[in-house]
Amino acid sequence: MAEIREGFQSRLGFVLAAAGAAVGLGNIWGFPTQAANHGGGAFLLVYFLVIFLLALPALYTELYLGHSAQVNPVEALKKACEERSQTMGAAAGYIGLSGAIVMLSFYSIVAGWMLAYSLEPIATLFNFTHVSEFLKADSNLRNFIFTSIMLILSASIILKGVKSGIEVWSRRLMPLLLVLLVLLIGYIATLEGASAGFNAYLKPDFSQISDPQLIIAAMGQAFFSLSLGVGCMMIYGSYLKPDANLPKLTLSVALLDTSVAFLAGLLIIPALYVAQNHGVEVFQSGKLIGEGQLIFAVLPELFSSMGHVGLYIGFIFFVLMSIASITSTISSTEIPVAFLVENKNVSRKKATWLVTLVIFLASSLIILNFDWLFGLVIQLFTQYQLPLMGLFYFITVGWLWKRGNKLLAVTRGVHYWFAQYIRYICPILMTAVFANVAFK
Repeated sequence: MAEIREGFQSRLGFVLAAAGAAVGLGNIWGFPTQAANHGGGAFLLVYFLVIFLLALPALYTELYLGHSAQVNPVEALKKACEERSQTMGAAAGYIGLSGAIVMLSFYSIVAGWMLAYSLEPIATLFNFTHVSEFLKADSNLRNFIFTSIMLILSASIILKGVKSGIEVWSRRLMPLLLVLLVLLIGYIATLEGASAGFNAYLKPDFSQISDPQLIIAAMGQAFFSLSLGVGCMMIYGSYLKPDANLPKLTLSVALLDTSVAFLAGLLIIPALYVAQNHGVEVFQSGKLIGEGQLIFAVLPELFSSMGHVGLYIGFIFFVLMSIASITSTISSTEIPVAFLVENKNVSRKKATWLVTLVIFLASSLIILNFDWLFGLVIQLFTQYQLPLMGLFYFITVGWLWKRGNKLLAVTRGVHYWFAQYIRYICPILMTAVFANVAFK
């Protein structure tokens, strides 16, 4: 017997859950360094413009597909393509589903690092030296332990379903993330060197605004920061009530996600300049250090230089990062779980643990072949799958889906022009993102 399909019970619950899916580690460590290395305020200006021109339509398109179909992404795309090719639609759905598994296989490892680093200050505080060293050291044992913990935490939320699991925990975790982010910004702002960081982040360098690399960086960051192209937003859109105000919800999700990215910049860039003031190297070849070195080298060194208070700041920071991780992993985990429940008539409990096992096996393969496989998987996922799937969603709504496609059924007014924009302009912009990100 098929399980009754749940849905979000409130507008706020959906917005927090969808924004939580979008708000991830890329927002907090990727966005700030992109901004700092591409003209500060000039990058912000272009980024906000790109959010409006490309990311918002992409977000709306993915939500619209799920909301219209009221089923998981595989079935949603099959329905949308039924007049042309159900097989092609289903194949695209399976690619998205597989992409969710691939994303979770490496994302769960990184999320495990965040959890380990959040516990390290506690171990140091209680003089558990060996435990502290274990938590900081890059070892297969640590990676297996904390990847498993993060997978179990995600599964425990998914097991409870949409209403009692995803929505309830999104209501708890997202406000906590925002509070911790604001508290950390407030504290970092009081430290010597922070003002230079605020200046580097917010002051526009308009000489770079016409730089193609700035524009491409902003386009890529805007698209990827909203977690588009995997099906997260499609599955969440399918859990909305049929009478939901989709344009308004889309704006709310994009606004919250963009606000978190902006706030992350107000935290990370000043923190890097504070670290530089403490003698920590934060520049390489004239560019701010980013990605793994930023999170796992520069900032821990800063926290260590701050003495006793640095333990508490480090703890709060990595708890923040762990929350950003878990809100993203639950959305991606829901995609294959919903597919198994709806298409294969598997109970949610069995589906959740089966998906968790598959992700664990995929993560184990990466851990055991980390040096060559980790970077390759991330590259294939972010540079190829995400933009190509985003492009396919635009083409599906604009060209392939005819019957029941209310967006293209309109013949006049703002909706008509928006439909034409999605049909003609967005595929061109999305192709530009793919071409420049994939072949740079």
